Amino acid sequence: MASFLSRCFVNALSFFFQVNVPKTKKTYCKNKECKKHTLHKVTQYKKGKDSLSAQGKRRYDRKQSGYGGQTKPVFHKKAKTTKKIVLKLQCQSCKHYSQHAIKRCKHFEIGGDKKGKGTSLF
Repeated sequence: MASFLSRCFVNALSFFFQVNVPKTKKTYCKNKECKKHTLHKVTQYKKGKDSLSAQGKRRYDRKQSGYGGQTKPVFHKKAKTTKKIVLKLQCQSCKHYSQHAIKRCKHFEIGGDKKGKGTSLF
């Protein structure tokens, strides 16, 4: 029980702090050319633009056309206030991309100023 409460407290604390990730990271590359630890360039994953020609979008647009109002349910009960951050890692030697999900946070930064010794967060 105590470990559960301490875990909840740590998770609650993680929302208040800003996550600062360096621009480069030495990590394992899974590509068949590398298969070793190499330097990776770090960027944040972003969702791509929705395609108008995707089958689901075409079906939805066809159903929505004409009279009859909204045909599909619209979700309103949003529970989460943050999203999980996904890092996009590009190997510097073979240019292979891999993704790495980290914890939830309100503020995220890549390559920001490092926290010095003895300095406060606020």
